[in-house]
Parts: sequence; structure tokens; C-alpha cells
Amino acid sequence: MNWEQLLSLKRYGDTNKRLRKEQNETRLGFEVDYDRIIFSSAFRSLQDKTQVIPLSKTDFVHTRLTHSLEVSVVGRSLGRLAGQKILEKHPQLRETHGYKMNDFGAIVAAAALAHDIGNPPFGHSGEKAIGEYFSLGNGKRFKKQLSEKEYQDLIKFEGNANGFKILTENRPGIEGGLRLSYATLGAFIKYPKESLPHKPTKNIGDKKFGVFQAEKEIFEEIAQELGLKNVRNGEFTAFSRHPLAFLVEAADDICYTIIDFEDGINLGLIDEEYALEYLIKLVKNSINTSKYNSLTSTADRLSYLRALAINTLITEAVEIFLENEDAILKGEFHEALFDKSSYEAQIKDIIKISVEKIYQSEDVINKEIAGYKMLSHLLDTYTEAFLPESLELDGSNYNNLVRKSVLKLKDQEGQSVYETLIQLCSYTASLTDGITVASFEKYQGLKI
Repeated sequence: MNWEQLLSLKRYGDTNKRLRKEQNETRLGFEVDYDRIIFSSAFRSLQDKTQVIPLSKTDFVHTRLTHSLEVSVVGRSLGRLAGQKILEKHPQLRETHGYKMNDFGAIVAAAALAHDIGNPPFGHSGEKAIGEYFSLGNGKRFKKQLSEKEYQDLIKFEGNANGFKILTENRPGIEGGLRLSYATLGAFIKYPKESLPHKPTKNIGDKKFGVFQAEKEIFEEIAQELGLKNVRNGEFTAFSRHPLAFLVEAADDICYTIIDFEDGINLGLIDEEYALEYLIKLVKNSINTSKYNSLTSTADRLSYLRALAINTLITEAVEIFLENEDAILKGEFHEALFDKSSYEAQIKDIIKISVEKIYQSEDVINKEIAGYKMLSHLLDTYTEAFLPESLELDGSNYNNLVRKSVLKLKDQEGQSVYETLIQLCSYTASLTDGITVASFEKYQGLKI
């Protein structure tokens, strides 16, 4: 892989090549990507989607939206720092093509801003609820009507693949979705493979999948334009990661490690003094002890340690990325950047506490149980309404009313069973936590 291709400004439907040196410096193509994402309805819906605590009523707990904004800020710093060194190592990028340090920051920031855009309500349990509806629930009835790959898309429903769908899918009058640059889309795709084979290797890019069969064609076009390395060469589609995807992943890792931990402290789920000790271990090489001791409130001490921790991890992530740049460009680097971190033990300790005290807390588990049942019921409602032949319910007045109530799902004519199912799943995943509850109550007749 080479940076000239990887930094492609091409957008869906372009007939002429976009050159960096011809860009308007007041509104660069990569910055337009950021704008298009932040003004999209899919991004706005993240304000009512779970990051730590589903349906939290406290204003300081992060939602997917605030988390995504923070990941974007961290990603911008990672991209700029790495870009500065990459331009020094590959001066032709600046001298011949006109690329600048901030281009790298803009690409990573935009991809990081969108990184959670396809996640269902109620966190990762929402993904499992959708997947298990088709593997264990009433959705099993569609298996014989689907190819192996199509069925795998459903039973392992993946928020990353749904995010790619949202960003790129054609809709009436809107070709190419948000029409982001291919560089940003490449950095967005952390798992550049289809759903099969499932976890064929321990490589980080094979951990999940990033594209449904419905978007396979545009995925392959993007990979070809960017010059991503084909790593399957057979009946299954998979490519090496875009190098900047490693920085997007690192930005997410930094934020959920440190900031979810901070939320746990603010919620009283993690003992303050106990938690501060773990953060101090992470920043022991950079902490100003006298300044820290002068802070009188826990909130101020926590804020100081959080800032130090994020800065420490940003610096190290960039160092690891640059040390392994050659292997990354060859498609031979197969780990997350923080798998090589000198702070790996401290990071694992913090994540372990977060899992035990936050993600598996009674409040979270109870809400996820309720969310699981709600999503299953909604999928039952939608599949019976929009694929009525499967249950011989075509003439049901209830199903007619459901179809009229969901404007976004009206155009089903000419679609295959798979296309309709993946659209239903994507729509269900687009619902916020609050709208999921309201929809469930409506279809159950519990509230008018």
C-alpha cells in the first residue's frame, strides 16, 4: 500500500480525479466529510444511545454522541502527530501532491466521529439481540431463503457493518449515502471483510466484520481505489486495514478506557480513592505531584489525571504507529496499537474494573434485559408486517397499520428477502434507546 492512494479524495460517483493540490484550502475535502457526518440524522441519534448506562438520567454520563465527539478530538491529535512524521519520511506527499499534516488529522477525526454511527440501541447487547433473533428466535424461519453469507450477516449482526451501510447506501435521489471521501471511509472500516469466514485468524482485522453483502460492491470499489491489500484471493472478500484505521481504533480505545472509567467513578460505581490510584499508575512518569496534591476536590484531581492519561496514551500510540509504519503499509501488522503498549497492564486493569463495576452492574444488566426483549418484539412486528408471506398474515389489518406507521420502510417492492431483512435490521438498529421503548409500548398497546 502507498500513501498516495490511501489519501484518496475520491467520492462515490466521481468521474474526474480529485487532486489535493487543487483543493480549496478554506474547505478541504476531508473537512467536508466531518461536516456531512455531524449534520446527519444518524449522528444526531447518538445523543440517545447507550455508551455506559442505558437511559441514564444524569447529565455527566456519556452517550454515544458525546463519546464520538471525544474520540474524534483524540483522533484528530493522533492523525496530526502521525501525519507530521509521515510527511517528513515521505516528502513527495507534500512537495508533489500538496498533502499537509492536518489532512491526516481531518481523515482520522471524521472516521472517528462516525465510528459508532451504526450501533443499535442498548449497546452491544443490542447487536446480540438482533443476531440471536435470527439464530435462536423467530427469525430462524428465513434461513432457507438466504445464502450462507446473507444468513451470517443477520445472525452476527454487526454495528460496524451497519455504520458502513448508513454512510454509503443509495437511497431514492441520494446516490452514495453521505458521499464521503474514500480515504475517510477506508479509515472508518476497522474490519475490512465480509461476515464469512467468522474469525478465520487472530489478526485484529478479522475480529469482526465490516460490510454486509448488500454493500459488498461499493466496499470492493473503495478498497481498489485505496490500494488495500487483498488478503483472501478466493470466494471470501477481505482486505488489509487502511493504516489510519489503526489510529481511529486507538482513539476509541483511549476514550472508552479512560472516560468510561471516569463515568463509573462519577456514578459511584467505582470507589474514588481506589480508582484514582489506578489512574496514577498510568501517568506515573508525567504527573506533577505538587500540582496534583494542591487540588482539593476529587473532580479536579480526576480531571487532571484524565487529561494526563489521554495525552500519555496519544503520545505512545503515535510512537507505536510510526515504529510499525512499514509493516502496516505492507499489510503485515495484525494487532491493535495498544497490544504493544508499555502501559498494557495498567490499561487491562482499568478495563477489568470497568467491566466488573460498570458494564456488569445491576442497573446496566436490568436495562439490557429489557432492551433485549424490546428489540426482539420489534423485529417480530416488522418482519410480520413487511414479510407477511412467511407467516401467512398478508391480510392482517394490524400489519397494514404497522406498515403505515413506519415511513422509512415503505418501499419494499422488488427487494429480495435478504434485502428486506437487512433493511429492517438497519432500521431497528437506527432507533434510539428512548424511541425503542416508545415503539415497544405502542406496538404492545401499552401507551397511546
